[in-house]
Amino acid sequence: MVDTDAAADLREKLVAELLAQEKIVSEAVETAFRRVPRHQFMPADTELAAAYGYDNSVVTKRDDRDRALSSVSAAYIQAAMLEMAQLRHGMTVLEIGSGGLNAAYIAEIVGPEGRVVSIDIDPEIIDRAATALDATGYGSRVRALVADAEHGVPGEGPFDAIIVTVGAWDIAPAWLTQLRPEGVLVLPLVMNNVTRVIAFRRDGEHLVSTAAEVAGFVAMQGDGARADQIIELPGPAGGTVRLSFDSRAPSDLGQLDGVLTAGATESWSQVTVAKGVSFADLHLWFACYLDGFCRLSADSETDVATPKRWLPLAAVRGAGLAYLILRDAPGGAEFGARAYGRDGQLAADALNEQVQAWHRSERHTTPTFAYWPTGPDIPTDAAAMTKTHGVLTITWPTGS
Repeated sequence: MVDTDAAADLREKLVAELLAQEKIVSEAVETAFRRVPRHQFMPADTELAAAYGYDNSVVTKRDDRDRALSSVSAAYIQAAMLEMAQLRHGMTVLEIGSGGLNAAYIAEIVGPEGRVVSIDIDPEIIDRAATALDATGYGSRVRALVADAEHGVPGEGPFDAIIVTVGAWDIAPAWLTQLRPEGVLVLPLVMNNVTRVIAFRRDGEHLVSTAAEVAGFVAMQGDGARADQIIELPGPAGGTVRLSFDSRAPSDLGQLDGVLTAGATESWSQVTVAKGVSFADLHLWFACYLDGFCRLSADSETDVATPKRWLPLAAVRGAGLAYLILRDAPGGAEFGARAYGRDGQLAADALNEQVQAWHRSERHTTPTFAYWPTGPDIPTDAAAMTKTHGVLTITWPTGS
């Protein structure tokens, strides 16, 4: 049996931390987080401390390979996304990717005069969300539906805000059709294997970002899903290294056969980062400008997964592979590259050159994102990523 007093205390502590970290900045979101019993939307065996953790996400469903299919997002990112959406009393809101908790927060913010529609492609998730919403008194204020988000919600809308809580590779045209002209779209957008939660508003015929946040989400399912291209490289001593490409995989990945059999070389960028300082935008910079960029994962018995500090960011050049590593430097760490294969040094040089280019840019500022569904007026000074339904541009501040 849940200790309701303990849950209430933890809820107050969570709100205090969200306020202190400025993830909550409005009275409406603060009130919602104080009122909604967060733990009642979690699996029954979830510890209260986990349910009310600042940065804890809780998986609610896995597939037969133990991959997360649905989860309750961390409190900090839920609060940030609600603030990005700029919700007000009386609004009509669509949530894509259900679980019940976020829909309850939205219902608190928009009030009884507002309307909340929450959809998910998985009937089990919708049933669970509807049960939790009923149990907490929000069932009459949220319409929970089974639907494939790629096609919108026929018969619903228009919406003042659409909040997507699963990783989206693209922006479905149906979302823009059902979003009011002055509405806000908030979504975790996947950009060449890097995700940012972005709030968009219309600016003429395209969308422009108003805020962005670093976060990760479970992947979209249904017709809007996008599968990465994954290649597996056997380690000579056992285990497997996996390279995951978005839409920019090199044409001849067969050149990487046996790339891990020779020894590795290391080179360094002479670029450092201070201890405790985020370099998340370096990941995004690679996604924009590093040809052959991919995500890397490695089994523990491979040479790649050594005690040396490494990050899952890599580049492929011909018959070469290099990935990002760190070594101690005064006050922090230096970026470098560990390389394999005949063309490994080419890959390492490309990686280090982009680290240096990022360093020369305004590396501690946030770029502007724009989405162009149609039309030729795409800026020439921006990095561009072609999506199924439009083009995403990323413009870094002057100096990049």
